[in-house]
Amino acid sequence: MAGGAVSCPSLCLARGGMPSGNRTRTVVVVRERRGVELSSSFVNSWQDRRRMMIRGGGRRGKGRRRSSSVIVSEVAGQYEDGFEDVKLQILNYFTYKAVRTVMNQLYEMNPTQYRWFYDFVVNNKPGDGKRFLRTLGKERHELAERVMVTRLHLYAKWIKKCNHAEMYKEISDENLELMRARLMETVIWPSDDTNTEKVG
Repeated sequence: MAGGAVSCPSLCLARGGMPSGNRTRTVVVVRERRGVELSSSFVNSWQDRRRMMIRGGGRRGKGRRRSSSVIVSEVAGQYEDGFEDVKLQILNYFTYKAVRTVMNQLYEMNPTQYRWFYDFVVNNKPGDGKRFLRTLGKERHELAERVMVTRLHLYAKWIKKCNHAEMYKEISDENLELMRARLMETVIWPSDDTNTEKVG
């Protein structure tokens, strides 16, 4: 078994396996008479934004009116939002991980089936787990079942090993480290020659 050949399944999946994110970022700037106002599609409906645009767009007064911007962000949700997107990402990631595991097993035990599965993975990215497994099930049902069982096994194994308190601490520590690094980049340190004043 050659070392470079084993990494082939991983390389294949790493190129197009997991999606980088399906959400698009949209920022709409609307002119409003009052101050700067932040808004989100989760709070305000598109009808409210449309009404604001229509109301503010057709005005032309004699005097100079003060206008400012309303920034509408479509990027993230509120704290009250559910975590369905996180659950979906976890599900998709375990499908991806199961595909990698099955590919490595097939590489060692059944090169013919490995070659077919490799070609299938190249053409059908496992980033969307449900669609991937549905398509695989139509072509090779036993292989789809194997990936599903492996996915469930890997998830059960992860649940036993995952320490949520430790994960929380890691996130907190990383946030602190990033904020500290950013602060160090933005602070302007006085040079030595500014501290020494000439008295006299």
